[in-house]
Amino acid sequence: MEGREVARGGRGLLVLLGVGAGDGPGDVDYLVDKLLNLRVFDDEEGRLNLSLCEVGGEVTVVPQFTLYGDARKGRRPSYTGAAPPQKGLELYLLFLQRLRERGLEPGEGVFGAHMHVELLNDGPVTLLLESPGGSGD
Repeated sequence: MEGREVARGGRGLLVLLGVGAGDGPGDVDYLVDKLLNLRVFDDEEGRLNLSLCEVGGEVTVVPQFTLYGDARKGRRPSYTGAAPPQKGLELYLLFLQRLRERGLEPGEGVFGAHMHVELLNDGPVTLLLESPGGSGD
């Protein structure tokens, strides 16, 4: 944002968070629980067997509505699957709140801003997580 750094993370996870039109608080709770308990960090034997909580890792969350871009037709992506901005902001803030409630202090991107995001990917793991179906509750 205008050349200033707003977040920096160490060993942990970078989350690009897209909020869909049908998503609700239940989806946030599901994803936070999944994120914190996924075994995606190496144990002493080099196996992906430890969670973010077990390694004391950090998490940075960047809002990214363009994850809902559908480019299957035409040459311009459609973003009709993304939540409207106000709902997206509410669920992004709820996601951050739920992480704090679980004892983390997440790094935060800036909702609605044009950001430059740098990632040093240390390892073979990049995952797409989705809630069971945009419960909207």
